[in-house]
Amino acid sequence: MTAVAMTGSAPTPAADLPALVARLRAHPSIRSKLCIADAARALGLTPASPGAPGDDAALIPAAHGWDLLAGEGFIPAFVADDPWFAGWCGVMVNLSDIAAMGGRAVALVDQVWAPGAEAAAPLLRGLRDASEAYGVPLVGGHTNLSAAEPGLAVSVMGRAAAPIRGDAAKPGEALIALADHRGGFRNFDNWCAALDAPHARLRGDLDLLPQLSEAGLTRAGKDVSQGGLVGTALMLAEASGVGLSIDLSAVRPPEGVPLERWLRAFPSFGFLLTAAPADAPEILSRARARGLAADVIGAVTPGAELRLLHGPASALFWNHAAEPYLGLARPEGLHD
Repeated sequence: MTAVAMTGSAPTPAADLPALVARLRAHPSIRSKLCIADAARALGLTPASPGAPGDDAALIPAAHGWDLLAGEGFIPAFVADDPWFAGWCGVMVNLSDIAAMGGRAVALVDQVWAPGAEAAAPLLRGLRDASEAYGVPLVGGHTNLSAAEPGLAVSVMGRAAAPIRGDAAKPGEALIALADHRGGFRNFDNWCAALDAPHARLRGDLDLLPQLSEAGLTRAGKDVSQGGLVGTALMLAEASGVGLSIDLSAVRPPEGVPLERWLRAFPSFGFLLTAAPADAPEILSRARARGLAADVIGAVTPGAELRLLHGPASALFWNHAAEPYLGLARPEGLHD
């Protein structure tokens, strides 16, 4: 069988779609999200629970609009292998979660474990450096310097006036991908476009998301997480009770990056949004004006199937009604 296209956005041969789907479905970054369903069941959480579990951040009504609360924990091997970058990511990914909800971050707290002060130092430097770069303060946390191995978790608080929700995609909307291609891979499939970026650009790029939502251009989306573009699209589809089609010929990886790797990559700046087709050009224009890659890559459809398309060929990636992914699907009848 011919190999899937390996560079740039070169077309994926139609005959390879079933094999590509099989590899993506089996990949650890996509399968790892299945554990969320186990945790939700154990905690008795449903989409109707306070905070709307399953989204990028908990959504809490407040006098000013909405409070947002999110947190991230990190794989110990990642923290041990690259502690400074792990600390940076502790800030970066939390701020991405707040932006994905159409919000602006207010403050962060960290939880750090290490065998001693020397082992903790690069981890703490990464946290401090990212906090300064993004302009969001670290206001405290928890520290244990007597642990057997390094560990890290970070939490963030934010606010939103017009939330972007992971359960609000509607059939007929366009599916839009936003990403920053000005970077490279660092650790596993992590695409980092933040380390060399001017701080003002980092802050402005994240603020694009609440600007789009406050302008009424989008109301549904998610940040592209460890599950990559396809895993994130599946979470968006399931939570919204819709299907999605992704046109692989419209997906643009960074120059030289294999399409298959990009479909499962975890970018430092990457978002999926849905919007009325008439609003999509304005979203693309605003993102491209900031030097970001922005493309309509598919559409929201009725049903429960996430399908990958290439030309006339179509392959089913997942049916979330037949095989739940996170198990946090919204109730029927909420698209009105």
